[in-house]
Amino acid sequence: MTLRVLGVDPGLTRCGVGVVEVEHGRRPRFVAVDVVRTAPDEPLERRLLAIGRGVEALVDEHRPDAVALERVFAQANVRSVMGVAQVSGLVLRAAAERDLPVALHTPSEVKAAVTGYGAADKAQVGAMVARLLGLAEVPRPADAADALALAICHAWRRGAPTATDASGSGLTPAQRAWRDAEKSVRAPRLGA
Repeated sequence: MTLRVLGVDPGLTRCGVGVVEVEHGRRPRFVAVDVVRTAPDEPLERRLLAIGRGVEALVDEHRPDAVALERVFAQANVRSVMGVAQVSGLVLRAAAERDLPVALHTPSEVKAAVTGYGAADKAQVGAMVARLLGLAEVPRPADAADALALAICHAWRRGAPTATDASGSGLTPAQRAWRDAEKSVRAPRLGA
């Protein structure tokens, strides 16, 4: 069974949206990537309207089976966190209106999924996304690559081999490393 996942890297200036398809536990296939942009000098309500409409249009166009969204995490810049949270709310609403399941993934979870290392930098994530999807170059800007990484992360998590499939045949090294890490630490995840 093929799973189509729409990943969203929420941001107020640049909101990355990436779509991949994965057959049970296999290599992901690139479907699309886009970045919904807004100008920082526009009023907040206009920016949110543009992002909401842009995300909804991409969801309707690509008709995913699930949505993967970066989990909002604490950081020193409260203004940035607020913008990400507001955009996340728009994505959650768009998914709920279409009865799509949503999974929230932390940045370190996504990095571990695609690179095998939870503290990988943006360049490493982008390079692995390009490699996994067979792209000639890393998607730009980084928000695009991050959105694709979120989609890959969720598809692999959802289609990951069970504990009875110990062989891990057909998995990439990153998938095997992630599977092994998941076995050692099972923590409940919101939205999964």
